[in-house]
Amino acid sequence: MAFAALAANLSRTLLIATSQRQRAAFSLYHFPLLLHGRPLNCQTCLYSSRRNVVEILEERGLLDSITSDALRHPDVPPLRVYCGFDPTAESLHLGNLLGIIVLSWFLRCGHKVVALVGGATGRVGDPSGKSVERPELDPLSLDRNVAAISATIQSILGRGSSTSSSSVTILNNYDWWKDVKLLDFLRDVGRFARVGAMMSKESVRKRLESEQGMSYTEFTYQLLQGYDFLHLFRDEGVNVQIGGSDQWGNITAGTDLIRRILQTEGAYGVTFPLLLKSDGTKFGKSEDGAIWLSPSLLSPYQFYQYFFSIADADVVRFLKTLTFLSIEEISQIESEMKGPGYVPNSAQRRLAEEVTRFVHGEEGLNEALKATEALRPGAETKLDWKTMETIAEDIPSFSLQLDQILNLSLLDLSVRSGLLESKSAARRLLKQGGLYLNNIRVDSEAKKIEPDDIVDGKLILLSAGKKNKMIVRIS
Repeated sequence: MAFAALAANLSRTLLIATSQRQRAAFSLYHFPLLLHGRPLNCQTCLYSSRRNVVEILEERGLLDSITSDALRHPDVPPLRVYCGFDPTAESLHLGNLLGIIVLSWFLRCGHKVVALVGGATGRVGDPSGKSVERPELDPLSLDRNVAAISATIQSILGRGSSTSSSSVTILNNYDWWKDVKLLDFLRDVGRFARVGAMMSKESVRKRLESEQGMSYTEFTYQLLQGYDFLHLFRDEGVNVQIGGSDQWGNITAGTDLIRRILQTEGAYGVTFPLLLKSDGTKFGKSEDGAIWLSPSLLSPYQFYQYFFSIADADVVRFLKTLTFLSIEEISQIESEMKGPGYVPNSAQRRLAEEVTRFVHGEEGLNEALKATEALRPGAETKLDWKTMETIAEDIPSFSLQLDQILNLSLLDLSVRSGLLESKSAARRLLKQGGLYLNNIRVDSEAKKIEPDDIVDGKLILLSAGKKNKMIVRIS
């Protein structure tokens, strides 16, 4: 489509939106964000203002597919872009972070963004990328998840931006779906959907070929998401939907409905690659479960440590996709990693700092850095009970009474607490210089626990190497 046509269609979209009756009141989950925090640095502002956002996404490995190259035009008018988030848990996880990152890039490039939480579609479940049907959530759990996820998105998108509060909106699609009647939907939407096209979607085809098959409920999901796009296009002036590469079928279902029902062009889709490791497996899961974005489920310290432990093979790609550092600075980091004198994990440290700051803010990053320093073997930071209590939930703990621990050998304590499996393993680690008591290396097998070893009379920190730690609580 020519750029002039794109501009005309965008203008028509805005005209349609402004002609709609304004809502008398906002719903609980429909509210503009109070944008605050650090202003964008000058480098980021200049980088964004002179480049088309689609080109930026492509350069950083954040572009998979696009419905029209018209969005690449250097003078594309301001867009309103939305991304959907399923409330299937009380927190978003690392796999959802890319959607927030891409929304933030649109925001930084002068566009307006909408985060849509699926209070209605969450009752159905998106079959995309799933081999079995999602478990059904009760309404109370769903409402709780919607509220929690909305708050998380508000916190992240509202942090570190210098744009106006009207540039970001959070919506809940239950606000319009709760009044839709089945017969009206079949008449007004269903008759425009082509069954052949619906069955050809990859998410549907794969499930139909599986032993589990697909329920009619899941089959209709693409129509529900498609109607969300139509509603937002018509009533909110939204003209672009973004999503992971597995959402391509759902997104194009929306552009098709808009074209058929409203008899207009001007609705576009953009997808980004899923978050994958270098071996092709999905990121976002660890041995203990999802990497949650909510600090109530995963502390900023644990979040920071996850990125600090990323393999060298993945760190540069993550710097491009999950941070807002310039490509030039990332290239410099990559060169330093290959050069002599590189300090191991320096790139990971920068990655962990940038992503933790984006998700948890300066306060969360400071908490993570303080905990990291406190738990570092050989650190000069003096341990105190208050600092240890803030990170106690992040590492294993073991309780003993005071009379059980005084004069107990460090080797015996290491085994009794579960830090090490045997006394011989503890003795071997001590000889290798890897056994620490309150971050101080212990060299003597005869070391016994004394009153001065108990931090503020409440606990002891044991470390086996840099990663394996145990807090011993004194009861």
